Amino acid sequence: MFKVKENPRILTKDAHGQDNGFLLPIYNVHDDFCDKGKEPQQVYMTSIKPGTIKGPHLHYIRTGFFTCVKGNVRFVLKGDSGYEEIFSGEDFGYKSVIVPTGVPAALQNIGKVEALVLNMPSPAWTPTMNDEYSDEFVDFDFTTLNRTEK
Repeated sequence: MFKVKENPRILTKDAHGQDNGFLLPIYNVHDDFCDKGKEPQQVYMTSIKPGTIKGPHLHYIRTGFFTCVKGNVRFVLKGDSGYEEIFSGEDFGYKSVIVPTGVPAALQNIGKVEALVLNMPSPAWTPTMNDEYSDEFVDFDFTTLNRTEK
C-alpha cells in the first residue's frame, strides 16, 4: 500500500525580513509517514535565490547533511582556525557536506538560477525544539569567491 502526503512550501526571510527563498519540508520522522524502523531522521529541501545567503546560523542539537541538487552554492563554515569554503551543485559534483553541531554555517547561492539544497539533519526538527542560533560573519567577504576545490 502506498501513502501520499502534501508538503507545505514555507517562505523564508533573512535577518532584515527580506524574502530569500523557501523551505520545503519533505520528510520528518515525527510525521509517522514511514513505517516504524524504516525512516530517516528528516529530509527537506530549501531554495536559495540568486545572490542571497541563508545564515549564518548554527545548531547545538542537530547535525546538518546538505547536498545542492540544482544550481550552485557555497557553504561557508566558521571553525577555530578560520573559515572553510565548500562548493556544491551542478558545477561541483553535487558534493554533500556534513555540518557538525556547534559549527556556524552560511549557504550562499553563487549562480544565476535558484539553487535547491536538500538537508537531512539528525535529529529531526520538532516544533518544540529550540535549536536555531544566529551568528555573524562580519570578517568574511561574501562578494569574492575562492573556488578552491574541497
